[in-house]
Amino acid sequence: MPAPIRLRELIRTIRTARTQAEEREMIQKECAAIRSSFREEDNTYRCRNVAKLLYMHMLGYPAHFGQLECLKLIASQKFTDKRIGYLGAMLLLDERQDVHLLMTNCIKNDLNHSTQYVQGLALCTLGCMGSSEMCRDLAGEVEKLLKTSNSYLRKKAALCAVHVIRKVPELMEMFLPATKNLLSEKNHGEILHTSVVLLTEMCERSPDMLSHFRKLVPQLVRILKNLIMSGYSPEHDVSGISDPFLQVRILRLLRILGKGDDDSSEAMNDILAQVATNTETSKNVGNAILYETVLTIMDIKSESGLRVLAINILGRFLLNNDKNIRYVALTSLLKTVQTDHNAVQRHRSTIVDCLKDLDVSIKRRAMELSFALVNGNNIRGMMKELLYFLDSCDPDFKADCASGIFLAAEKYAPSKRWHIDTIMRVLTTAGSYVRDDSVPNLIQLITNSVEMHAYTVQRLYKALLDDISQQPLVQVASWCIGEYGDLLVSGQCEEEEPIQVNDLYVLDVLEGLLVSNLSTPVTRGYSLTAIMKLSTRFSSLNRIKKVVSIYGSSIDVELQQRAVEYNALFKKYDHMRPALLERMPIMEKTGTNGPAEIVQTNGETESTILDTKHLPSITQPWLMQNRTVQLSYLFLLAVIPPMTAYNKNGLKIEFTFERSNPNPNVAVITIHATNSTEADMTEFVFQAAVPKTFQLQLLSPSSNVVPALNQGSVTQVIRVLNPQKQQLRMRIKLTYTHKGSPVQDLAEVNNFPPQSWQ
Repeated sequence: MPAPIRLRELIRTIRTARTQAEEREMIQKECAAIRSSFREEDNTYRCRNVAKLLYMHMLGYPAHFGQLECLKLIASQKFTDKRIGYLGAMLLLDERQDVHLLMTNCIKNDLNHSTQYVQGLALCTLGCMGSSEMCRDLAGEVEKLLKTSNSYLRKKAALCAVHVIRKVPELMEMFLPATKNLLSEKNHGEILHTSVVLLTEMCERSPDMLSHFRKLVPQLVRILKNLIMSGYSPEHDVSGISDPFLQVRILRLLRILGKGDDDSSEAMNDILAQVATNTETSKNVGNAILYETVLTIMDIKSESGLRVLAINILGRFLLNNDKNIRYVALTSLLKTVQTDHNAVQRHRSTIVDCLKDLDVSIKRRAMELSFALVNGNNIRGMMKELLYFLDSCDPDFKADCASGIFLAAEKYAPSKRWHIDTIMRVLTTAGSYVRDDSVPNLIQLITNSVEMHAYTVQRLYKALLDDISQQPLVQVASWCIGEYGDLLVSGQCEEEEPIQVNDLYVLDVLEGLLVSNLSTPVTRGYSLTAIMKLSTRFSSLNRIKKVVSIYGSSIDVELQQRAVEYNALFKKYDHMRPALLERMPIMEKTGTNGPAEIVQTNGETESTILDTKHLPSITQPWLMQNRTVQLSYLFLLAVIPPMTAYNKNGLKIEFTFERSNPNPNVAVITIHATNSTEADMTEFVFQAAVPKTFQLQLLSPSSNVVPALNQGSVTQVIRVLNPQKQQLRMRIKLTYTHKGSPVQDLAEVNNFPPQSWQ
């Protein structure tokens, strides 16, 4: 066979390819020639062919068929063959390959070779791709080379030991004796750097090693001091700084050793101050060392003055022209702002200036840090800057910025008037970007600001006249108009000149929201509910009835349900309407996530927590929309003895009774289903029917599984309207699955206690 082309010629040929297809054709042709050469067991050109194969592998083409050829090169006596063979092993082999078994003996032999460069190749390969099994088998050889007097081999052995520890942490103690002597090496460019890497790995993986190596802190401090105080050394100088890579590694190790330890932290305070003050900052090399110094100061138990110095370094980073350095500074300040708030506050103006940066990442970090700096003393100035940022920032920032302003204003607002004005500014500026959970929280805030109701509803009404595209603004405004519409038309506003508006104008605005293409289904629900609320505040009752009846046939199911229920209020329950639609009481929000739980008290009874799912369906949509509960829905419960309604095949149904004092015609029955058998009853469904003279509402059950062995129960609430005070009669239907078989049963309940229906 003719001699194969050289690697240089192959590279030149591939680079002349004009298309991907042409390159692929060249590669396939060359791979075919290489395969033929491998089949011929051509030892002369095996090294050249593997080298070409590695180049094609780096271009992304498959080269797995050359794995065994790499092993043959490793077993060769020529150094050039071994070099290519080991390089191929590092690139083409991974831990999942069975050929590792064949490599172990080759590497072991080369670790004991008489030539240091062959030993170095074996150490590099083991440290790069050695599996757990290989590391276990060869750890002893690595440990021997770690003690050798040859600095070239010790450096590579230390890095190989790092890989062995990562693969087999329990072998760590094997390297402990040799590691102690590495720090005394004078050749800091090679041995010291790798020894610090090895020490760091051991300390990070073992608390015992961390405690053991803390006694080396004075020695590490001495090495670092020599580096920063030494003169010019051309061998290790980078931009005028002596061996910055070693300095960074030592600072990281000191950070690990000093964290949570008073003595170690005390021993390194002085050297950290020297590094922070003596390091040149005109080049990135110096900035890298300063950044590691700051991280070390913040992590250990350092002195307060030293922490201030570290934060001032980050403050100088904020003025750097390099965007990466500014981003690193903002991220670091964000981590330290909780522990060193006052020190970070000194750089507030610089941080706020970063809000104007063109880089998106810097702006986001600056926004997060700005919110972290807000407190009661700077709330007005910071809110002014953040509101300006909200006006001009990209849409991606508006939701987070608006939420942050709401939280900061709620926590540090200097007055209710300022708080309301700030919220109005956000709603009118970035209302469409306000998160959904902000609306009920804002409504709760407005409800509790009793003295600001007239001012708030007037401001919101004016905002609606100007713009109805901001849906959260429209929703909050609709709710407030429904609650405080009487204050709007009466002109009771002391904070500013009241506007001249009457019932018809207000209803025109709300009806306009119902038909606007800009309104979402949720917004229309708010508007319809507001109109319904105004039926007890305005005199235009016939107009309100007409609007409500129209939407009883709406294609929007939610809106239709609301309208039907409100129509029922006008017709069947008109006597209850004024009480049901009265103004919201002051509320206390006891939860921060999800629907708020509202705690109410009338001064005579204990506080009660009422869940909206237990309320009549005629009001539930409106209540869920507002996440508030009227005082009229707090039922004073009368005690009625329980009764057993069903007891068969291990399933027991017990009724407990509650009767509403405000409406004695309504009985509240809670079923409790228990299961005494050894298997769960799944897919449990309880159904009930009553005569036509009654009205029954069956709410959702707590679960559809009745646990076995009476280890729990399923509860479900039934509300029965009994206006004629007749004796209660009920037919129940039970369906469930027990031990894989469906079960269905019917029963009648006629023995209700008299208190439940009288």
